[in-house]
Amino acid sequence: MTAPAPVRTATAADPARVIADDAEALAVAARLADEFRAGAAERDRDRRLPYAEVERLSASGLLGITVPAAHGGADVRAETLAEVFRLLATADPSLAQIPQSHFVYVGVLRRQGTPAQQEFFHREVLAGRRLGNAQSEAGTRHIQDIRTRLTPAADGSHLLTGVKHYCTGALFAHWIPVLARAEDGTLQVAYVPRDAPGLTVADDWDGMGQRTTASGTVRLEGVRVPADRVVPHHLTFQGPQLHGAVAQLLHTAIDTGIAAAALAEAAEFVRTRSRPWFESGVATAAEDPLLIQRFGELGIQLRATEALLTAAARAVDTATADLTDDTAAEASIAVAAAKAHAATTAVDTGSALFELAGTRAALDSLGLHRHWRDARTHTLHDPARWKVQHIGRYLLNGTRPPRHGLL
Repeated sequence: MTAPAPVRTATAADPARVIADDAEALAVAARLADEFRAGAAERDRDRRLPYAEVERLSASGLLGITVPAAHGGADVRAETLAEVFRLLATADPSLAQIPQSHFVYVGVLRRQGTPAQQEFFHREVLAGRRLGNAQSEAGTRHIQDIRTRLTPAADGSHLLTGVKHYCTGALFAHWIPVLARAEDGTLQVAYVPRDAPGLTVADDWDGMGQRTTASGTVRLEGVRVPADRVVPHHLTFQGPQLHGAVAQLLHTAIDTGIAAAALAEAAEFVRTRSRPWFESGVATAAEDPLLIQRFGELGIQLRATEALLTAAARAVDTATADLTDDTAAEASIAVAAAKAHAATTAVDTGSALFELAGTRAALDSLGLHRHWRDARTHTLHDPARWKVQHIGRYLLNGTRPPRHGLL
């Protein structure tokens, strides 16, 4: 495993950029994507963790684009945020995945944080500080079975104890939001400094895809948390909410970016390196009518996924402007449809790359398999089959999707 590097804290001498609006956010994301694309295959091959690239992401100001305008942020639309993630994922899906939880937990603060908590953490985020995550646990009955405990201490603070897995972003974070149960069973989020005594982050992620997310293990052994660093997350689900819709929208954007990158690389390979099949009677592989047909089919599928992503993001923006049970349900269903379609598109396109490019595409040294590995790994995050169930129930019986954070 790669040895962890020290987490750099942004300083006054090295401030993060503050992005002004949606247009600037998209321009910065496009520039970073071009920079990150160049070394993505090598980082994946060598499992070289992207410390330098994550620092550039912090310095770019992109991590602060959802901070409310009242606190100095651009407060970009969900449509813009989704496109930022899609752009980054076309370059390096691991780098796109690392800040996904950052934005989710900035959103938790926005909904349930006190004014003082919001002011403090929004200032941190605008300064380039990164939020990771410690939410999932292994060996429990199911994903909602959270056994990490937040118990009160005599001095008014709390103690955190538990073990978390799949902690994407934690190794690179300045703050790690930890999902835990209070004594009364309610769900809380404790925002813990990365260097807090009793907190350790293990770089033990060995997934076949998204190899450089460092989605390892976080252990919490009596970690002391001040009362003003705890947010009552359970309140999020007591009314109409977009917590799950936004989180899933970003996952959808990552899948869409993976598919776009796979199709683009397949086309480049066929144009420049593939040989035509001898029965085709054409001089180059790019003139083969059967390959042209297949590229056309995949292009249609990708365009449909991109359109669903845009529609889902706009539904989230509509619900944000007027949050009701109905608008929240529409947003969740739109995102669920986009996510289910994007998952299939990403896996199909990553696999079809080899069918299109031919035998040489399977050479390990070329690293073209990273697209399929990234897609197959990322789409296991939560099952599309349950999204299809909720879409069907909504269409047939008008049943609104549940409020559990995964829709």
